[in-house]
Amino acid sequence: MDKSSPIGVFDSGYGGLTVFKSIVAKMPQYDYLYLGDNARAPYGNRSFETVHEYTLQCVQWFFEMGCPLVILACNTASAKALRTIQQQDLPGIDATKRVLGVIRPSAEVIGNYSKTRSIGVLGTKGTVTSGSYEIEINKFFPDIKVHSKGCPMWVPLIENGEYGSAGADYFVEKYLDELMAGAADIDTILLACTHYPLLMDKIRKFLPAHVQVVAQGGIVADSLSAYLAKHTEMAQRLTQAGIIRFFTTDDTVDFDRHGSTFFGRAVRSEMVHLK
Repeated sequence: MDKSSPIGVFDSGYGGLTVFKSIVAKMPQYDYLYLGDNARAPYGNRSFETVHEYTLQCVQWFFEMGCPLVILACNTASAKALRTIQQQDLPGIDATKRVLGVIRPSAEVIGNYSKTRSIGVLGTKGTVTSGSYEIEINKFFPDIKVHSKGCPMWVPLIENGEYGSAGADYFVEKYLDELMAGAADIDTILLACTHYPLLMDKIRKFLPAHVQVVAQGGIVADSLSAYLAKHTEMAQRLTQAGIIRFFTTDDTVDFDRHGSTFFGRAVRSEMVHLK
C-alpha cells in the first residue's frame, strides 16, 4: 500500500476546525491530518519568536507524517510565523514542500465585499498588532481603509463554552461598539480569528443590518482548491482516500468534546508528543 500523503491543517487549538470543516466540505476526496497544539494554546498573546518556534515545530511534525502541504488555519501563526517559515526555514528543510496561511486568501477577496471601501477586522491581540491584514489588504485593494480591533475576551469565552450565553453579550457588544465608534462607514467585517464564527449570531445581533460579517472558512477552502488546480504537481502528490485524522498535544477527551462543536460533527483525536 502506498504511503499516505495527506494535507496538513494546523491550529493552536480548536479554532482551525471551522476552516478545516469548509476545506473538507469543498474537497472531501483528499486525506487530511489536523493538529491542534492545545497544550501551548492560546498563541494570541505570545511573542513573534515563540509563535514561530511552536509553529515550525508543528510544521516539521506534519512533514514527518508525510504531508507535502500544510495549511496554517490559525491567524496568529499566519501573522507571526508564516513568512519566516516560507522564506527562511523551508529552503533548508525541503524546498518541494509548501506551507500556506489564511491571511493572504482573505486579503485577496475581502475588498470585493465592501461598497464603502471601509472594512473592520476582528482578531486576537497578536494578529491585530502584527498589522498583517492592513499590509496584505493594501496590496490588493489600496483604496480600502482597514480598521482592526482586538477582542481578547472572545477566545476564552468560546473555549469555555460560554459563546452562547447571555454573559457573552457584554463583550461582543463592547468590542463591536468600539470598532464602529471609530469608523461608522464600515460595511464589512472580517472575522480574522477562526474561533469567532461560533459567535456569529451574537455578532450580527449587535451590528447594523447593512453590515455584512465574513468568516474565513469558505474563502480559504476556495483558495486552496484554486491553488491545487493551478499547482497540479502538488495535487498529484496528495493521496485521495478521504481519510481524516485528528491530533492534539493535550487531552484527547477534552479535544474531542470541544472539537466536535467547532468541526460540526464527531471528532476522535489522538495525542501526540512533539519533540
